[in-house]
Amino acid sequence: MAAAVTLPQRSTNAVGVMVVDDSAVVRGYIVRLLEQEPGIEVVATCANGQIAVQQAARTPPDVIILDVEMPVMEGLTAVPKLLAACPGTKIIMASTLTQRNATVSIEALAKGATDYIPKPSTAGISTNNDFRRELIEKVTGLGKRVSRRPVAPAPAGTPARIQEKAAPVVRLRQASPAARPQALVIGSSTGGPQALITLLGKLPREINVPVMIAQHMPATFTAILAQHIGRASGRPCAEAVNNVELKAGSIYLAPGDWHFEIAREGTAAVARLDQAPPENFCRPSVNPLFRSAARFWGGDVCAVMLTGMGSDGMDGTRMLAAAGAPVIAQDEATSVVWGMPGAVATAGLCTAVLPLNEIAAHLSNVFAGARR
Repeated sequence: MAAAVTLPQRSTNAVGVMVVDDSAVVRGYIVRLLEQEPGIEVVATCANGQIAVQQAARTPPDVIILDVEMPVMEGLTAVPKLLAACPGTKIIMASTLTQRNATVSIEALAKGATDYIPKPSTAGISTNNDFRRELIEKVTGLGKRVSRRPVAPAPAGTPARIQEKAAPVVRLRQASPAARPQALVIGSSTGGPQALITLLGKLPREINVPVMIAQHMPATFTAILAQHIGRASGRPCAEAVNNVELKAGSIYLAPGDWHFEIAREGTAAVARLDQAPPENFCRPSVNPLFRSAARFWGGDVCAVMLTGMGSDGMDGTRMLAAAGAPVIAQDEATSVVWGMPGAVATAGLCTAVLPLNEIAAHLSNVFAGARR
């Protein structure tokens, strides 16, 4: 059995990463990418989940890149064991884009994994710039240490992305006069699958409008996520299909690698899918969905921004806010990453910022015509 490789102890402020993959080629390539980035240090590499569990107890990492398919112990089995060995560690599932691996990755998120990253084939991994960008973004975003107390300036040479900073200030805007929204649009990214399942599983039955979602996710994964959302919510849920009418009581998820917009056919709202360039490196992006919702319904639509990295959705949210639409953001404490919801909350675009478990009840008030 291959042993774990432990690297020298990391710097105080560095994000420590463990790479777990049965392919020596893939492990080596991921390690090289990570070590090129200031503020990231690889603390161990392992060839399977069993070795990783043993090593994690000795050298707790901040982030684990975990392969799905491995001998001895595969990724899904390893997730709860790794979290028991080092609570608080963030696990990113590295999965090839097959239906089986997509299913396993979604199940891993339910067991406590934080995120996923599409892993290119061994033959194409060294030329995949999107993989490198997404890997670095997710490791730095999930691994950074943030203190919410004002602090003295960091010592010279401390990587900017992991310097401590004071808490951001949330600014709420005044809700428009009461009205019953005609639709619900939701944006989400990192941590989004579980947040969507939680929120939509609690969504009151009396909210009988079309629900449209843009979740940052690759093709194949979105179809599996739609199945999970459908089971949790008790509502029909599927990937949006071009030109399909968006019906009340149904949930529509932007397919991976396609932007999802709302268009008009007569008096009906229909889905429009396209492969226009990514926005904020994302396709689907939240912006096209939110912008088109603002054009179609004006202020008579409600928007929710859930956990996610970056600031995708800001432009669309500005349009919704300008039209007077209610906008609810998930709060920082319950977000895996308070990037997307934090951006709209601190920009003064939201009518409410709430813990995940309180959003469904708030939506009940909003859709009853009581925007408070």
